[in-house]
Amino acid sequence: MVVVQTERFDTAALIDQLQKRAAGQAGAYVYFLGTVRDYSPDSPSESLFLEHYPGMCEREVQALCERAQARWDILDTHVVHRVGELPVGDPIVFVGVSSTHRSEAFRACEYIIDTLKTRAPFWKRETLASGRAFWVQQQEADALKTESWDHPPAQTHES
Repeated sequence: MVVVQTERFDTAALIDQLQKRAAGQAGAYVYFLGTVRDYSPDSPSESLFLEHYPGMCEREVQALCERAQARWDILDTHVVHRVGELPVGDPIVFVGVSSTHRSEAFRACEYIIDTLKTRAPFWKRETLASGRAFWVQQQEADALKTESWDHPPAQTHES
């Protein structure tokens, strides 16, 4: 399940929904909650404005969840991402994964949030307390992390 919305979400309710959908089949649940943080070292951040490409964004996030389900033995995923003007401290994104085993759930959850940051069409504009606003650029570390999921380092076997 993938939802993009402006409204604040209830994390406990999202966890409950994921658990109910598992109907007793899951042995592990892993959740990630991302919040608006103060990005700027120059002046305190006031807010973060998130834009998205409606329709395309949801399809891309759903495709990431489907790739995770094909790659790991997981039962279900639930992603909620907010858009609009969000103050520092507000939740931005929730990723939940259920699985029979914790290792699969951890990997799938990490994959979804890592790839969502670089592949889903979201744009962020930060506004500082000083009034200055700027578009947040994608971090090279995020792109490298996504690349590592697609092309893991070769395993070496020593004789």
